[in-house]
Amino acid sequence: MRGEELWVDIADPEPHQRSTSDVLVETMVNWGVNSVFGMVGHSNLGFADAMRRAEERGDLRYFGIRHEGAAAFAATAYGKLTGELAACFAIAGPGSTNLLTGLYDAKVDRSPVLAISGQVATSQRGRGAFQDVDLESVFRDVAGYSGSVHATADAAEMMTLACKTAVVDRRVGHIVLPDDAQTMPSDKPAGGPDGRFGDRAIAPPAAALAAAANRLAKTERPMIVVGAGVRHEMDSIIKLAEHLGAPIVTTFKAKGQIGDDHELGCGVLGRSGTPIASWFKNESDLILAFGASFSNHTGIAAYKPIIQVDEDPMALGRFHSVDIPVQGNGAVTADLLREAISDRVRIDHRPEVAERWRIWREEKASRCHDDQGKGINAATLFATLGDAAPADAVICVDVGNNTYSYGRYFEAQQGQSVLMSGYLGSIGFSFPAAMGAWAAVGDSRPVISVSGDGGFGQYAMELNTAVKYGMNITHVLMNNGELGKISKEQRVAEFDVWQTSLHNPNFAAFAELCGVKGQRVTDPADLAGAIADALAHPGAALVEVMTDAALL
Repeated sequence: MRGEELWVDIADPEPHQRSTSDVLVETMVNWGVNSVFGMVGHSNLGFADAMRRAEERGDLRYFGIRHEGAAAFAATAYGKLTGELAACFAIAGPGSTNLLTGLYDAKVDRSPVLAISGQVATSQRGRGAFQDVDLESVFRDVAGYSGSVHATADAAEMMTLACKTAVVDRRVGHIVLPDDAQTMPSDKPAGGPDGRFGDRAIAPPAAALAAAANRLAKTERPMIVVGAGVRHEMDSIIKLAEHLGAPIVTTFKAKGQIGDDHELGCGVLGRSGTPIASWFKNESDLILAFGASFSNHTGIAAYKPIIQVDEDPMALGRFHSVDIPVQGNGAVTADLLREAISDRVRIDHRPEVAERWRIWREEKASRCHDDQGKGINAATLFATLGDAAPADAVICVDVGNNTYSYGRYFEAQQGQSVLMSGYLGSIGFSFPAAMGAWAAVGDSRPVISVSGDGGFGQYAMELNTAVKYGMNITHVLMNNGELGKISKEQRVAEFDVWQTSLHNPNFAAFAELCGVKGQRVTDPADLAGAIADALAHPGAALVEVMTDAALL
């Protein structure tokens, strides 16, 4: 006591002793991970504390989400947009199993992602402890690499293998961390990518390249198809198209990789696409495909002569034989083909592309007048959004009729990036994906999300995450009060329409409660102003558009 004051002598805190978690975090940072999406909980606290220290050093950013599924989608979208690595993070048991849907999206769309799971203590594993789940078995199918860090493990090497699998092979890398292993002292150095992989820009074999060049030189009406596998290689492919005078169409996943405003861009091929793409597919005498694997949604007949270029040997002829499979990097191969074929243009398709666009735009404009008195039609919405979306926007789209309408009506500009859940087709993707996109680009590019009411409802609470971290995301929500795609499928199959209606809140008002700028639009005349206001707002904004489920 000092007079009436009570003084307490508090010892200085012990200096931090470097742990296995520090080694793991430093290693993943060395591999380029600077964004982690996840939820801190009782079985991952040691690793979380290591991330806290890394965040204080400025090495990474952590985004605490409201559902682990959103964390996986955000990390996956980050990889789809950039080709680089982000991480998702969860506790043992249900936290980690909640990651699986987003990670399966990464697996089937070949997006690099790192998943980190807490786990019950080693002494409790397999004994029925609280949240004791065999995560190695659970993740065996979804992950290209999955490993558990135990007392004698080389933690840096395990994290290196997980990151290398994700970055090089574009598969899920997964690390399991028993609770006791996370705080083990360690004086081991961190790992990193130096000397662990080579240049991926591989040229094709000379014979395959010559065969492709010879075949191209003999064609009159070649068409180029690009898939999401060449998202980051488009400059060279567009130069080749311009050299050939050939139209370029995209798969749905690759929408926007060439702008619809480019004089050779023809939009999306397949059931979600444009009649322009279908016309040139039918008229072509050769398909030259880059980074596309010809899924059943693409609609290219197997009898069409096909040259397929892909750096993944398993993608070549994946669903049926092709005439000339060419294994090589898309950009390198396109440059070599352009050099091998001099003075190539025989039929310049630019005038024909322009004419086909004129016809389709007249048709789209006529559909904007459709009105059954039940809401705004999709053609009007996407014409308005197309006019408003900035030329460098990142646009994340969901799954359902809203997506088909987007693919059909929205005209992407050169410089925009489109992200979607491609082969998995998971409803709920768009808003978490927009969070991942924002983490990748910050405020340097506008980020727009598009969904239906069914998809948005799955992760609606992530609006609070966007507000918490100051994410500047504009979400366009098509509210028709039902799972419209499923209702349509029931009718087509001659079933009764059953259990597809939705009981929705006023989503604009809900957004306001979360701290988001919310607007509800019922009149097409108000649509352009609402979208412009949302895009201009310096933070998260939601435009709820009351739409007609039948006018797609």
